[in-house]
Amino acid sequence: MKNILVTGGAGFIGSNFVHYLVENTDAQVTVLDKMTYAASKESVDGLGDRVKLIVGDIADAAVVDPLVAEADAVVHYAAESHNDNSLNDPSPFVTTNIIGTFTLLEAVRKYGVRYHHISTDEVYGDLELDDPERFTESTPYNPSSPYSSTKAGSDLLVRAWVRSFGVEATISNCSNNYGPWQHIEKFIPRQITNLIDGVKPKLYGAGLNVRDWIHANDHSSAVLTILEKGAIGETYLIGADGEKNNLDTVKLILRLMGHDENDFEHVNDRAGHDLRYAIDSTKLRTELGWTPKFQNFESGMADTIQWYRDNETWWRAKKAEVEAKYASQGQ
Repeated sequence: MKNILVTGGAGFIGSNFVHYLVENTDAQVTVLDKMTYAASKESVDGLGDRVKLIVGDIADAAVVDPLVAEADAVVHYAAESHNDNSLNDPSPFVTTNIIGTFTLLEAVRKYGVRYHHISTDEVYGDLELDDPERFTESTPYNPSSPYSSTKAGSDLLVRAWVRSFGVEATISNCSNNYGPWQHIEKFIPRQITNLIDGVKPKLYGAGLNVRDWIHANDHSSAVLTILEKGAIGETYLIGADGEKNNLDTVKLILRLMGHDENDFEHVNDRAGHDLRYAIDSTKLRTELGWTPKFQNFESGMADTIQWYRDNETWWRAKKAEVEAKYASQGQ
């Protein structure tokens, strides 16, 4: 696979994957990104002539088809992904996550190109806080928001195109990512940038909701492993055993940034806020031999905090608008 098309490659986890490809393969990489507010050209700048950025919409077949025709593989990261935004306006989520995926699937079917589909653990709904179980590849889908329901729909399209048309595709569902280049509307970078600005972190409700955190670099290594070794038609869950509740995560950020760990504010909880996500990545580890490198959450968080300190010029212009939007929602 010498030519890889990465959709959404100027976004958070997509750009981390592009960096990972450049550092660990000799592939030529084409990034197709609509360059919405969540993407940034800076995230793929400086990677040399092996990376080409195309600004375009994955729902536009006229843009997608010629790029897929030149590719050996398509890795589909592009998605509308913010739960709060999906509750305010679901329509972009349907267009990008459903119609966009359909457009890509038709293109890879036409040209016989290998396809890997990036999805989320949120398609499975949530678990009780005291549930000993974790999500597996056989967990029934039970999405709870416009975001997760459109991602579930896109997963089902991929499965149907494999079975009905013989498309050579795999799917991965990953737990919550953290690391460089994440938009500051998201939970971890919002808390970090608030503290840099001398503002107390904001915690939804009691903060007992549990997320299974994985560093974006580990997500990237897992995706490349699946692309190279995964069985066609299979789904693999990606996780690093990083379960933490939001309260403990906020306290960790406060402590690492030199503040009292109880110096935060409670804000109105999100509607339909899922209780707990937890990934069982046994299949990926045993069948494909993948293991995460960032298994110390505190160390990974310290690195992430330093990245946001070092890259203030990247996020500064966005901060006031993000906080104004949250304030209007009582959050």
